[in-house]
Amino acid sequence: MLLIQDLAQETGLEGVVSEEKTLSVIDLIVNGGTGSILIISVLFVMLFVALYIYFERIFAIKAASKIDSNFMNQIRDHVTNGKLDAAKILCAQTDSPVARLTEKGISRIGKPLDDINTAIENAGTLEVYKLEKNVSVLATVAGAAPMIGFLGTVIGMILAFHQMASSGGQAEMGSLASGIYTAMTTTVAGLIVGIIAYIGYNHLVNRTDKVVHKMEANAVEFLDLLNEPL
Repeated sequence: MLLIQDLAQETGLEGVVSEEKTLSVIDLIVNGGTGSILIISVLFVMLFVALYIYFERIFAIKAASKIDSNFMNQIRDHVTNGKLDAAKILCAQTDSPVARLTEKGISRIGKPLDDINTAIENAGTLEVYKLEKNVSVLATVAGAAPMIGFLGTVIGMILAFHQMASSGGQAEMGSLASGIYTAMTTTVAGLIVGIIAYIGYNHLVNRTDKVVHKMEANAVEFLDLLNEPL
């Protein structure tokens, strides 16, 4: 080790070695110039919005999917014994889309089955709308973020070629660094935000579909209960 240090001192490389440093993400953004900072700031806001919506929805969907496995059995017993008020109270005490659909159906008991089925379908549409609240924003971010990143790429290349044209084609690489930084960093940032939003969107859609299937299964079970002979 001492031999290497002595050799560096003799050859004058010590100062060069000491000046070497790793380029951080912040340095990469700042070195891209004003255009890079503005575009990446927009992408950062979009990323924050996407993450907020994802975690807010994932907790809401998780809460909506929770329901006692014995819920429908209790509803069956109450309806069979004519205790409709008890069934409504049980639904009101259970905060889930399945319980609200069941309560809507119970409130229509005595009317034709088509009317009951229509009421449940309408209530189900509202519940699905609640589950999918703001999820479309994730799809928008997933599509818009890469496009904004590519916009930064185009802006960066325009700046680089403008610098070359202004210098008569004799521009040094150092003078082109700002435009090149803008082009590269915004592209990477846009793709990262777009990928995160796209994965989050598809995961939420998958989780929502599972809740919707559970709602449909329980609605069918409730209608079958009304069709059973007393």
